[in-house]
Amino acid sequence: MSHLNFEPNIADMDAFYERLIDTHDGLSDIDSQLVNAKLVLLLANHIGDVEVLEQAFAKARSGVAGAQPDRAGVQ
Repeated sequence: MSHLNFEPNIADMDAFYERLIDTHDGLSDIDSQLVNAKLVLLLANHIGDVEVLEQAFAKARSGVAGAQPDRAGVQ
């Protein structure tokens, strides 16, 4: 079984965060949400492992008001 990596895995986290913020610079809220959705789909395709993606979905929903119980067993 593949597992989602929760350990830091980006060499330059500050540069990554700056680039992420720059990607949204000047966009409306709607356009920023569209960019986020496209980014999620691109990265999900790159990962390609359904088990890892299921774990990521569950982790992303954990602690969110109204979220359904975790199906993948990730807390």
